[in-house]
Amino acid sequence: MSTQVVSVKEISTQRLPMAPSATTAFSPGSSASYLPSTDILSSATTTDHILEGLRSYVSSIDPDECDAGGEDPFFVADIGRIYNLHMIWKKLLSRVEPFYAVKCNNDPVVLRLMAALGTGFDCASKAEITRILDLGVSADRIIYAHPCKASSFVRFAAENNVKNMTVDNVEELYKCKRFFPDANLFLRIHTDDSKSLCRLSIKYGAKIEDAEEILKVAQELGLNMVGVSFHVGSGASDPTAFVEAIENSRHVFDIAMEYGHVMHTLDIGGGFVEETFVNVAHIISRTLDKLFPPHVRVIAEPGRFYVASAFTLATHVIARRYIPQENSHMVYLNDGVYGNMNCIIFDHQVPEPHVLTYQQELVYPEQYTPSTKVKTSLWGPTCDGIDCVSAECYLPYAVEVGDWIYFPNFGAYTLSASSQFNGFNERCHVKYICSEPAAATLAGI
Repeated sequence: MSTQVVSVKEISTQRLPMAPSATTAFSPGSSASYLPSTDILSSATTTDHILEGLRSYVSSIDPDECDAGGEDPFFVADIGRIYNLHMIWKKLLSRVEPFYAVKCNNDPVVLRLMAALGTGFDCASKAEITRILDLGVSADRIIYAHPCKASSFVRFAAENNVKNMTVDNVEELYKCKRFFPDANLFLRIHTDDSKSLCRLSIKYGAKIEDAEEILKVAQELGLNMVGVSFHVGSGASDPTAFVEAIENSRHVFDIAMEYGHVMHTLDIGGGFVEETFVNVAHIISRTLDKLFPPHVRVIAEPGRFYVASAFTLATHVIARRYIPQENSHMVYLNDGVYGNMNCIIFDHQVPEPHVLTYQQELVYPEQYTPSTKVKTSLWGPTCDGIDCVSAECYLPYAVEVGDWIYFPNFGAYTLSASSQFNGFNERCHVKYICSEPAAATLAGI
């Protein structure tokens, strides 16, 4: 992946107050009095900056003269948005230490920023662990949050002293005993994730009724069972799922201590989204304070919360067909479900298309107010019929070949899961902007 960096000076910026530790690694204790001077969770400033970034980039491309692939899809990423969301996390969920989920978005600048902010990292493979260690992050800031690991990966974790890891079955205990007996184990338990975008408990998590047997075997093997973990599903919408899972975790803690395990950490997983975060944070904090004393460490594995709204994807219209029988247009883009829009299939997302240019002229919402909507279907570039971005949507213009369409809120489970099927998406630029000066310093852009 290639990258392009734009200076904050290139964009009209409403500057926000600088956090106390903007030029050094983030100190968890420093955020208590700092919150960006914007409405909580408002993304208005981010939207303005991203639109300017989009317009700046497409204005530099001449589709009639550019090299082959010069009009490839690209992202505009507001690193400042991620920074501000981290400050909001520290303000509203101060007891819970975030371990960023690398799988959600493994963009190198994002990872550098999270490392500089002092977060931990949720890794699920040798490659993810290596990427984080290569940033200079210490092994104790990583949780190997995969309950079913390849034996060679367990050995790799042992060789690199990545001690924190999850398990959810007896067989995994024997594997750990053989290859990493000093590991710090977290028993991952089953949750009700029926209201989440992506359900995980159908695949991972020990049933509560099976927890005691696993804890017993861990005690017999002399393993270090130090905590409980759970995940209510990616993109969770029901805060009560967290309450039930925390209550079940308390029950497992009590059983574990009966077997002599020294339980000191609770991992409440991921599932956080901006839309419900204020309410969810309040409910989680209240439940934690009720059930777990202050000496119990609490961590989480957020991903989507941090990056979803920070990234916007821009795509180029490469072809168009008019269907007279339906009075509609089939519009073909240079990105689709095999590329950065894989989230349509794997993450159950419904992309929201916006016209960036019409007849190759920039579209400004305040200047263009068409009274009609054009029935349109959007398609990706590959030869596969499944490569459909939107079977039916209504755009303000009948976009033409050479125009651009963009999709906001495209930072979660997009570029990290894209492929190069059919030879497309071989390079995808990321243009970084920054609505928060402190973030630019921390991320090194």
